Amino acid sequence: MTVSDIHADMRKALSEATTIAVVGASDKSHRASHGVMRFLQEKGYRCIPVSPRLAGQTLLGETVYATLADIPDAVDMVDLFVNSSLAGDVTDQAIDIGANTVWMQLGVVDEAAAARARDAGLTVVMDRCPAQEWAGLQLPSARG
Repeated sequence: MTVSDIHADMRKALSEATTIAVVGASDKSHRASHGVMRFLQEKGYRCIPVSPRLAGQTLLGETVYATLADIPDAVDMVDLFVNSSLAGDVTDQAIDIGANTVWMQLGVVDEAAAARARDAGLTVVMDRCPAQEWAGLQLPSARG
């Protein structure tokens, strides 16, 4: 996959999504998952946090769910802040809930999971951060 292809997938994912599930969301403001979720909210996305430890609580104005399957609303993109060893299971869950995109954050790599997601018709971004990529993708400063 070329850099141009990767950028096209990132643009597509962020242009088409309205609701993003953030798997591995943290209530600790210094954690990357917290900052990226806040960044995406500021860009106009609805971000739904997923964390078994925080399930039932509120994080950045949204109810936290234990799993993707627990989210009652449609999810366009699943943003993974998990260890690579868990990425396959979360990717399979993303496929099961009908997400359009699986975005694996920096350091999260699972080629087999990415292949399954692509085979199921999902856009896949791996080992990238939307907050870090935003400016280079020439997306609007905010949605809506």
